[in-house]
Amino acid sequence: MIELDLSGLKCPLPALRTRKALLAAAPGDRLHVICTDPLAGIDVPNLIRETGDVLEEQRQEAARISFVIRKVGQ
Repeated sequence: MIELDLSGLKCPLPALRTRKALLAAAPGDRLHVICTDPLAGIDVPNLIRETGDVLEEQRQEAARISFVIRKVGQ
């Protein structure tokens, strides 16, 4: 699993960095993305809908939001 710690980054950087990581990932790869910006809870799921990849998990723990994303296609 690819770890992507985006703690401290503000909108739109978490979504942009997640997009960049997904572009570099191979189909079947899983990304674990950690964010602290509350807007990432909206932006990242919207990004995943755009890319067609799969949001396997979204979890909120205090100020941290974490996502597990599976890369589907190129």
